[in-house]
Amino acid sequence: MNEHTQELTSSQVEDYLRKHPEFFHEHLELLEHLSIPHPSGSAVSLISKQLELFRSRHHEMENQLTALIDIARDNDTSLNRMHKLTLALLDATSLEDAVANLDVVLSEYFLIDFVAVRIIKHTPDTAISNLFIEPGSKDLEPFLNELSSGKPKCGRPTIAQARVLFGELAFEVKSCAIIPMAFTELEGILAIGSREEGRFHYTMGNLFLNQMSEIIATRLITLLQQRAF
Repeated sequence: MNEHTQELTSSQVEDYLRKHPEFFHEHLELLEHLSIPHPSGSAVSLISKQLELFRSRHHEMENQLTALIDIARDNDTSLNRMHKLTLALLDATSLEDAVANLDVVLSEYFLIDFVAVRIIKHTPDTAISNLFIEPGSKDLEPFLNELSSGKPKCGRPTIAQARVLFGELAFEVKSCAIIPMAFTELEGILAIGSREEGRFHYTMGNLFLNQMSEIIATRLITLLQQRAF
């Protein structure tokens, strides 16, 4: 290099290598003479560093793929459970059948320990104990927040809520989801409970619970209308 030749700056070298990533393919011997700082303070060869980066990226991609597979598997499981729930409700020809089928399908496919349905409606006669709650009843007072918000609530129920929903089994319920059902033709409460404290946590999303309540309420509305005739 003569005295009039200007030395390359580090940024120029960097820019050149970015534009010519194949450079080291033609000058492989240079890699063994290059070193870059290591977090520990020592120096490693460029090849070693590249291998380290490749392994790290490969590990990250494996983790992402595993997460996607888990999500897909969970979605398949949820779809299958909702399908079983829908079939069980469609198979019911009366309110009594619907409640009985709910107990079975939610227990077997959703692994839920306790199920309660409460329809807010005046009815002088019913064969199902505690299915209906009179409008304005004191039994509705523990659920005023849920009914006014229209949103599911997950966590440990209050003693008053558990007694209305689960009766003598109230103290066995460690966590539950209380889902208000507010439709033009039906107002009520759906509750699913567990003996596990962390099964229904307050951080749970509402999408799945809302879909469940819509499926159940839609069938109950039809059966209520049939019962009226």
